[in-house]
Amino acid sequence: MSERDQLLRQIRDKAVVHGRVTLSSGLEADHYVDLRRITLDGTAAPLVGRVMLDLTEHLGYDAVGGLTLGADPVATAMLHAAAARGRHLDAFVVRKTGKAHGLQRRIEGPDVAGRRVLAVEDTSTTGGSVLTAVEALREAGAEVVAVAVIVERGGAPAVERTGLPYLAAYDLADVVPG
Repeated sequence: MSERDQLLRQIRDKAVVHGRVTLSSGLEADHYVDLRRITLDGTAAPLVGRVMLDLTEHLGYDAVGGLTLGADPVATAMLHAAAARGRHLDAFVVRKTGKAHGLQRRIEGPDVAGRRVLAVEDTSTTGGSVLTAVEALREAGAEVVAVAVIVERGGAPAVERTGLPYLAAYDLADVVPG
């Protein structure tokens, strides 16, 4: 079984919760895909890193991250998977708002100015979270090469309207079949 198939099985078994829920976008759904049950799982997280690296390997970036909290474990999994393959990849965290103390940074981790970066998210319903990260990254001087998510659940059109490539390892139909 391929790593992509193994990860899909992990998502279906551990992350899909059935029942009426309100999503962060305000939309309602009959199920919830709780990808933190995958991205923070000791068996599934390494698969996340490898699958997302494979999905995006053609993009030529040297740092990965996005808006905290959904992007953080995705970026960390990718950083570790890259290291295991002998590749150096930095990760960063984009805060929802800048800090009022310390260095007052909105983007934590290695500096992204002048670097090619990949914006990630665990899942995207409207594209709002990842586009907030993209805006902060551009303001910090980064060149955002693309947006990549584990599961696409509706955010693609908003991201694609910005002209950025949008990649998803799976769409909702893969994860919650008909």
